[in-house]
Amino acid sequence: MELNAGEIVCSKAGRDKGRYFVVMETEGSEFVFVCDGKLRKVDKPKKKKIKHLARTGFLAEEIKEKLSLGEKVTNQDLRKMLGKMNSDANA
Repeated sequence: MELNAGEIVCSKAGRDKGRYFVVMETEGSEFVFVCDGKLRKVDKPKKKKIKHLARTGFLAEEIKEKLSLGEKVTNQDLRKMLGKMNSDANA
């Protein structure tokens, strides 16, 4: 499975199991860096193995566009994008 920047994923393993994240960057074929703007902020993304993530089928278009243009992505952008998904998961 290959993930691209801007995809929304759900953690399948670890302390953050069940939380949703946005893929910020890929590293090789095994790892990606993910953020959610709350627990994992943009300035300190989490390095996670791809096999510990599940695709949701959703794409954060605004985030993907900002990343491709080299613009700054803020924690607020991520929280806004993931707010409803994470609140549904924790309910």
